[in-house]
Amino acid sequence: MLSSFIKRFFILSVSLLFLACAGEKGGDAFTLLLTGDVLLDRGVRPIVEAKGVEYLFEGVADDFARADAVVINLECPFADTLAPIGKQYIFHADTRWAAGLRAAGVTHACMANNHTNDQSRRGLRSTAQALEAAGIVPVGYGTSLAQQAQPTLIRKGDITVALFNSVTFPLENWVPSDSLPDVCQLSAEALAARIRSYKTAHPNHVVIAVLHWGMEFQQTPSMRQRLGAAALVSAGCDAVVGHHPHVVQSLETFSNDSIPVFYSLGNFVFDQTPPQTRQALMAEITLRPAEDGSGHPVSLSARAIPVNLRHCRPRHTPR
Repeated sequence: MLSSFIKRFFILSVSLLFLACAGEKGGDAFTLLLTGDVLLDRGVRPIVEAKGVEYLFEGVADDFARADAVVINLECPFADTLAPIGKQYIFHADTRWAAGLRAAGVTHACMANNHTNDQSRRGLRSTAQALEAAGIVPVGYGTSLAQQAQPTLIRKGDITVALFNSVTFPLENWVPSDSLPDVCQLSAEALAARIRSYKTAHPNHVVIAVLHWGMEFQQTPSMRQRLGAAALVSAGCDAVVGHHPHVVQSLETFSNDSIPVFYSLGNFVFDQTPPQTRQALMAEITLRPAEDGSGHPVSLSARAIPVNLRHCRPRHTPR
């Protein structure tokens, strides 16, 4: 079962890479690596306390080093002063551990999920502050809806990536705010409307939407996810990457197999033990200046990199 699972994703990723790279010649590659959920609490906490944050990522160090930007989904707030809200699962990490993430190679942390608010708005603010102090860019966070839904720009040479991040379902015991620290909570369709406007104003920017969505432990994307992905692609997204289910969901391509949609990458650093929660993916997206006469300034290739979690730690799975 596992071998066929990895083989399926390997075939898909090779197909994507071949189709997207056709006609590419020269130019400096711009590589982004995106991961699933990173938890630094509960069963992971003793490991960090004993061996440090960097130890968690040793099995993917080469992958991180190869990328120009590494984007994780941070599944816990950085908070030294606790102010937990009322919910079933409540996490937190020490603020000093943010520096360990940066030392491991993380450059960007998506905050729009259902756990960065575990320690209330105070925790959200301290999370953003800890990330920024460590040199990591928080994504999907702000003190107004305009800030929360604003893309984070990542540049290399003449290529600009606009990274949007949103959690698409209501958060437990939480009221969204347009004037206090919060994360983006737009539906895929509402985010698509903003992306359409952005793409009209910036047609040469590469747009990537990172969504916290779907049903936990469901290995098949829901119809809502599929419709949302279609809306995002129609609005101008060049790639869609998802997480939240804690398991891998399928990879699909749109627009003549040129636009990848990773419905769920699964976990990345996590303490869950069921076998399906310990198989994951990294999404590697490589951009190059296009020289194929297509009229598109940037060509995109994508591949799914299989990952196995052992004792909460990700390891690049040999093919």
